[in-house]
Amino acid sequence: MGGPLAGITVIEVAGIGPGPFCGMMLADMGADVIRIDRAQNVAGGDPATPPADFLARGRRSVGVDLKSPEGVEVVLALVETADALIEGFRPGVTERLGIGPDECLARNPRLVYGRMTGWGQDGPYAHTAGHDINYIALAGALEPIGRAGEAPVPPLNLVGDFGGGGMLLAFGIACGIVEAQRSGQGQVIDAAMVDGAASLMTMTHSFRAMGIWDDERGTNMLDTGAHFYDVYETADGQYVSIGSIEPQFYAELLRLTGLEGEELPWQHDRAQWPALKEKVAAIFRTKTRDEWCDLMEGTDVCFAPVLSIPEAIEHPHNVARGTFVEVADLKQPGPAPRFSRTPAGLPTPPAHAGQHTDDVLAAAGFDPERIAKLRASGAVA
Repeated sequence: MGGPLAGITVIEVAGIGPGPFCGMMLADMGADVIRIDRAQNVAGGDPATPPADFLARGRRSVGVDLKSPEGVEVVLALVETADALIEGFRPGVTERLGIGPDECLARNPRLVYGRMTGWGQDGPYAHTAGHDINYIALAGALEPIGRAGEAPVPPLNLVGDFGGGGMLLAFGIACGIVEAQRSGQGQVIDAAMVDGAASLMTMTHSFRAMGIWDDERGTNMLDTGAHFYDVYETADGQYVSIGSIEPQFYAELLRLTGLEGEELPWQHDRAQWPALKEKVAAIFRTKTRDEWCDLMEGTDVCFAPVLSIPEAIEHPHNVARGTFVEVADLKQPGPAPRFSRTPAGLPTPPAHAGQHTDDVLAAAGFDPERIAKLRASGAVA
């Protein structure tokens, strides 16, 4: 598989959510990502029937008992020739296992050691359990999401786990590798979802500083407060999205909804937004989603139908761009972003835990007898 990270080797200590997403992003871009799965989780499996865990695609898997001294030595041996390692344990866990930053950097001073947590490596919450919803809540990213008079709405786990977590760590790893190539020295990347989610809110903080953001949820231009930036139900119970912010786009919205020429308040008169929203909503309920698509797709309204996952996979625009790919007969989002000279190839299917143990260890210089002894002791599987 090609890509801009071809030739980069990353050790991924298996986890859930943001860590695997980071590993997927790096693997999608061509890095050789070797996933360390728990030996206890190795149950075999037919390589011809890969798991459906898309976040695990594109890498090889080694089964290792991280509580075994021999298993720890296997990880450290793999670290010696790696560019980066990523892990998602609570602070201090890898140190107790013997694969913490000190041990790994002693073996490979150029290593970029990426740590993915919710709360970060320090601070009062550092050792507290949590999930995406908690991290984005503390970051101030959850409270503004929702409609006026209603409770905040968790945006799936996109903001904490993926946007503010795995993607932040992948960016940190890429930055760390670039710097290590210049300096010859590695370092530790502390990627915390609370930090990443807060960073994603930078524009909203700017709006507050400018005095154009009201802290009352659902009353602002981008949080469903405005009639020209929202989703509307159609006659068939489907939905369309409208984002007609700029004057020329708003004029097109008025034209195609039949409101052009009516005596209407100023577009940005917030006091009039609720009444205008009712008026626009009533108009969108007069046609089906497909009828609105026929009228508005391809115009400058800033319009798109609100699609289900299966519909998104089959939409002509996404099909034309190859936004979704098929791997092992299963449709899934393809690698992103795109590179003109070093394009990413089609991802390989997810591996079963421990599927590549022998191959990876042999490539790392372990002879067959040593591999057999490790397997017999349970250090690898």
